[in-house]
Amino acid sequence: MSFRLGCCGCMTAGGTDGTGIHVLDDLAALGYDYIELSLRDLMALDNDVFDALHARLDAAPIGCETCHNFFPDAMRLTGESADHATALAYAERAVARAGSLGAKAIVFGSSGAKNVPEGFPMDRAWQQIVDLLRAIDPFARRAGLDIVIEPLNRRESNIVNSVAEGRKLTDDAGCANIRLLADYYHVMLENEPMTHIAEAADCLRHVHFAEIEGRRYPKARSDDYVTFFRTLAGAGYRGRVSVEAFSDDFAADARRARDILRPIFAETTAT
Repeated sequence: MSFRLGCCGCMTAGGTDGTGIHVLDDLAALGYDYIELSLRDLMALDNDVFDALHARLDAAPIGCETCHNFFPDAMRLTGESADHATALAYAERAVARAGSLGAKAIVFGSSGAKNVPEGFPMDRAWQQIVDLLRAIDPFARRAGLDIVIEPLNRRESNIVNSVAEGRKLTDDAGCANIRLLADYYHVMLENEPMTHIAEAADCLRHVHFAEIEGRRYPKARSDDYVTFFRTLAGAGYRGRVSVEAFSDDFAADARRARDILRPIFAETTAT
């Protein structure tokens, strides 16, 4: 069994609602396995527009297996102004909406909402996130999906910056449906050792991928790509890999990414 190849459409040119649904037909034609949509933008759609998007997915040869952009930037999750009652009410609706589309994982990066205000104790912020995840876990269990923690590089976030820290957060939450994501782009920017990914593989439920330079689609095969996917495969991961990258020419970039990544997937999962 090889990895499944998907794509986050919301970072590409041409969308009007922010969800990323505009690349659905191109992805299907290019042989991708699924699309990953932006949940905070899905939540901004009124019911009629959401129902139309749902019907479009139902008619497509590929589905929405994952969502990212969990919380809106303006929703405070840490600090003195954190409002977990509002966040949990939103999360319950968001998880249900993602689950109704067939999503099996929701990515929790949400740096704008999660970043710790200056001067606020980091240990208190960490516990706030732990408590929030524990409260969200029943929603995820009910919807039959996982919330996957996405460690982000220090240019974007001031908390949970490595796969190792993401694993600790997963362990501290101690919930069956709170799992972990590894993102090649963030891992490489943080110079995180591949051993951290191997050690956390039992918690991994999703992977993101983008070239480091400009957070773009890959342009050519790289030994670093092979090492990353060989590490995942060697540790037993055989799940989804979403390209999460900027593009001004989506069809060309997605085709090239497919032609680079599919052979690496086959090579690294062959044994």
